[in-house]
Amino acid sequence: MSKTSGLGNQLYLGGYDLSGTTGSLSKIASPHATLDVTAIDKSAFERIGGLRDGAIDFTSFWDSINAHPSLSALPRTDVGVMFAMSKTLGTQAACMVAKQLNYDPTRATGGALTEAVSTVANSYGLEWCRTLTAGKRTDTAATNGASVDDGATNAPSTFGAQFYLQVFAFTGTDVTVKIQDSADNATFADLSGAAFTQITSTTPQAQRISISNAATVRRYLRAVTTTSGGVTSVTFAVAYNRNPLAGQVF
Repeated sequence: MSKTSGLGNQLYLGGYDLSGTTGSLSKIASPHATLDVTAIDKSAFERIGGLRDGAIDFTSFWDSINAHPSLSALPRTDVGVMFAMSKTLGTQAACMVAKQLNYDPTRATGGALTEAVSTVANSYGLEWCRTLTAGKRTDTAATNGASVDDGATNAPSTFGAQFYLQVFAFTGTDVTVKIQDSADNATFADLSGAAFTQITSTTPQAQRISISNAATVRRYLRAVTTTSGGVTSVTFAVAYNRNPLAGQVF
């Protein structure tokens, strides 16, 4: 079994890259509630799985250019959070749609100024994914990205999937990021329902989409960009999660 360190991690929130200003992550959690279903003929608790949840907590160094503008707003709306283990294509990534709970700057006696932030999942829980981009990817025209191979033992899968998008910068008229799959890594086709909302704004943003939990997802996946009016440049990151169980709804 190979081991790895936490060097080279990436953290994205709502279309902002906080990797270079984040010093540590104190929590990456995906807990499940348990339901007590103990029958009268049992001498100990019986439990079944209940609602799933998620949380990512981190501490960033003060940065008036990137971290402060993105975190200090404390939006009431959802934010997309993506923590990737590295900039390698196909690396593991923890993703969730979340609420940002706080923004708590702290000044140490030595003068260091940091801010602690907690995010908790909203509606879907935290999902462990794989990345479809090697860190942040920049396309200056419609592009077919490199594929990720999920292996013959894991794919094809027949229970659908979820996809996460972080958009850091965009110039042009429009661009659409979508997912394609393939059985042989040669002939790719659009995966039904796996196209993110068209991007027409330069505002940093994040999206999550899911396809039918009865959909077949073939072995190879890639992220592609298309445009109808023209794209000068788009910088983004994508991750995905295959559902492991029949009827699983996220």
